[in-house]
Amino acid sequence: MTIAPLPEVAVTPVAEFPQKYFLENLTVRRDNSVLITAVLQKELWYVPGPAHELTEPVLVHRFDHPVTGIVEVEPDLFVISLTEGYTTHESHLVRLDLSGWTPGTPVSPEIIYTFDYRVRALNGSCLLGPGVMAIADCFAGLIWRIDLGAGAYTATASVWAEHDTMGDDPDSGLPWPPQPGVNGLQYGARTGYLYYTSTAQKTFMRIPVDRRTLDAAGAPEFVAAITDGDDFCIDETSGFAYVTRHRANTLDRVPLLPRHGSEVRHLLGDPFDASVVGPSSARWGRESDDPGRVMYVTTDGGTTAPPDGVTRNAALLRVELSAGTSGEEGKAR
Repeated sequence: MTIAPLPEVAVTPVAEFPQKYFLENLTVRRDNSVLITAVLQKELWYVPGPAHELTEPVLVHRFDHPVTGIVEVEPDLFVISLTEGYTTHESHLVRLDLSGWTPGTPVSPEIIYTFDYRVRALNGSCLLGPGVMAIADCFAGLIWRIDLGAGAYTATASVWAEHDTMGDDPDSGLPWPPQPGVNGLQYGARTGYLYYTSTAQKTFMRIPVDRRTLDAAGAPEFVAAITDGDDFCIDETSGFAYVTRHRANTLDRVPLLPRHGSEVRHLLGDPFDASVVGPSSARWGRESDDPGRVMYVTTDGGTTAPPDGVTRNAALLRVELSAGTSGEEGKAR
């Protein structure tokens, strides 16, 4: 069996945050600046673009609740998830318009939706199509569908999918926090599948999507086994996902097709790399040749699970892939 060669990987820190900062998710804007959610700090941060070298992040806003997912639903218009996942489970969607925004000036987020009693903990999110989002609920073990009104001033929510592979592990309280179920989400418009990680169930999965209605068009399908999977980005051209393994401190390449699970390979973190501790999310850059080649990765520096008991600074990393070694030289998970 021929395995695609592993790329050479170059890592450049582009922003640093204090120790104990739990960077959760990110999105890359058209000018290659980056917005980052810090879940426990309840903050949204901005890293100026193009993000090629170490620069100083700017605080955008401090919310009243922990902040997780962020999706650009229209140019410079973002929908952000707020969720009290570890306490009351109170959860909201917030609209944030950054058109014409100058870094350092105040912003005015607006709550556009409040979830009902079924919600437990909003996590990863993505766009399925114009005005339609998917959001992982990692403690309820389901995926929500969000239909946005014009300009994202309003929203409605319904359960998009629910499955055993999305379940959390309520007995994994130590080390804190408990292991979530369905975690990261990404939609592949070319393949027509929504892909997701389930941290507690140690799986990478996919669900077919009806291209017309954007509803789930079938049952979840097992793609690969992967422990500690968090968020990820996908490259449908090469046929791989690049998955952050939060507590394992690695970035892994995972085939998008089922029955290729033996081809999962570490790209970063094995052997241990102190710059890649607690990787939590990954997104492709927005420059013309970035997709499939340049991604941005957040880390929490070991806030959740510090290697050898040492917590490092949280960071935003630029990760550049280029043609390199044979896939057989990469280590399997």
